[in-house]
Amino acid sequence: MYHDDKMEAIDKIGAQVTDLNIEDGKAKQCGSGRMASTKSLLKNRQLMSAITLYCVFSLHDTAYLEIFSLWAVSSRKYRGLSLTSQDVGAVLAISGFGVLVYQLVIYPLLAKYAGLIKPFRSAAVLSILLLTTYPFMGRLYGVELKVLINIASLLKNMFAATITVACNILQNTEVIQEQRGVPNGISMTLMSIFKAVAPAAGGILFSWAQKNITGLFLPGDHILFFMLNMVSVIGLSLTFKPFFSMTSVMK
Repeated sequence: MYHDDKMEAIDKIGAQVTDLNIEDGKAKQCGSGRMASTKSLLKNRQLMSAITLYCVFSLHDTAYLEIFSLWAVSSRKYRGLSLTSQDVGAVLAISGFGVLVYQLVIYPLLAKYAGLIKPFRSAAVLSILLLTTYPFMGRLYGVELKVLINIASLLKNMFAATITVACNILQNTEVIQEQRGVPNGISMTLMSIFKAVAPAAGGILFSWAQKNITGLFLPGDHILFFMLNMVSVIGLSLTFKPFFSMTSVMK
């Protein structure tokens, strides 16, 4: 009787050890599977292209927001607009409300009938053209200036929203649903790095532009927005082959 109980206890312990070994093996297989999945995602060229675009335009948008506020409140002596902080706040509030309406009402229809990449490229080109006009707004005054700066800011933020939403959709459609957590984590990490660099870079560029109002090539404010446009040009060029490829479903 005692011998039978002892053998039964040994069998139970052996079964528990076997179960633990099986679970450990499954955990190792799961870990190796995750590593393989992550490596396959990093080799996904379409996904990496979408993440790169997201980072480049995040850098541009953050630098623009930093520069816009500083430029708008700076003195006309430095080719600014001499707006008050309340004026700038009103401009940003109107732009924010307009972008909200655009994203909820207009953009879904635009993406449905025109796809993602065509509005993306159009927004990038129009954003470049729009920023080219910013230095000339310093020649305007009063109501005319406030109306035009509100329109320009609204359009610029709508273009930025078009690009950002398209980048998010692109990077989520290039992987299956079960894998979307990892690429979103990668993109958010890289985007945060670019957004951390952008304000410092924008501030340095703005400070340099203020000190070089009369440049040999272009005035400081023109160089300021020219550099912003160069980032957009780089991002726009990355939407074409061989840098960027997209599934035919999303075109």
